[in-house]
Amino acid sequence: MLSRPTCSTMHECSIGVVPVSVILPVFNEASHIEEALRSLLNQDAGTYSLEVLVIDGGSVDGTREIVRRWAKTHPSIRLLDNPGRKTPMALNIGLRASVADYVCIFGAHAKYSPDYIRVCMEELKSKRAAGCSGRLITAASGTHLSARLAAWCIAHRFASSRNSVRTHPGGYVDTIPFPVMERQSLLDAGGYDERLDRNQDNDMNQRLRASGHKLYLTPRTQATYYARPGVKSLLHYAYNTGWWNGATARLSFAAMSLRHFVPFAFVLALLLLACVAVYSFSVRHSPGIGLLLLGALIVVHLLIGTWAGIETALRERSASALLLPPIILAFHLAYGAGTARSLFSTPDRSFKPRLQETQ
Repeated sequence: MLSRPTCSTMHECSIGVVPVSVILPVFNEASHIEEALRSLLNQDAGTYSLEVLVIDGGSVDGTREIVRRWAKTHPSIRLLDNPGRKTPMALNIGLRASVADYVCIFGAHAKYSPDYIRVCMEELKSKRAAGCSGRLITAASGTHLSARLAAWCIAHRFASSRNSVRTHPGGYVDTIPFPVMERQSLLDAGGYDERLDRNQDNDMNQRLRASGHKLYLTPRTQATYYARPGVKSLLHYAYNTGWWNGATARLSFAAMSLRHFVPFAFVLALLLLACVAVYSFSVRHSPGIGLLLLGALIVVHLLIGTWAGIETALRERSASALLLPPIILAFHLAYGAGTARSLFSTPDRSFKPRLQETQ
């Protein structure tokens, strides 16, 4: 269990001021960390006094130097080390270091509206929730076509599902992105599961809900999340995420939803139909119904992807979005393949995706 320190080290624990700690895990975020810090320091926090705990997993791209430079002129910023390099370890380090009643579980790959923390605090209290976040807006990491396609893909509900944190319109939800949380609720739950490299938020949110807590996503404010810098990086991300869905299911199946395994079911269906076609050809010298159904499933996926592309093209006023159908197909294939590799591999995790950024 995580222990709770006193307020002796934080001057904001004065009467009438509510201390709030931002817990910000980072690893090689030099291209985004300054914008994230700027958006946090520019928060219209009202009566809430902020400290920003940047927990670094050994960045080698200049992230640490940038944070130290900002900390020299902004005493509310503290740089802490995360030698284990896992995101849940960083979050637990932040929970131990914080003396606030409320913590913000944020990511450096994002920027936050000036009213984000204040609005989330207001909604958290009025909705009697243990945690609250704003809506998540997905933005491209660059202006080139590959970056825009990566952002459009992951932001669409066909690629990420209707209940994804990237597409949900608001209300009581199962999981929340970049939330403001009651710190005591996280402590009572035992902190984040350090066996996980990903999905530690899904696992924590499930434990909170099982304890009777509510989670709320408010449409009143928003955070902007920067997608992967290109399609290749997006597909690598999809494969890794799919792999960790399978690994998480082995450790805590209740933390995962059925929607997390839809790409796996899609890939499995394609493989089964391909096997039927090969068997039919070997026996009857004709691929028969297997090949027909295989082609039909792919065509249906591309047709739905075409609808997603048209919808995105109209919203973004860019004909380039019409290229989305094969990218969404590749995204689902990579995601499903990662899950399949994880579920069918040995329990000792003989394969493990390469460590990337923490958020």
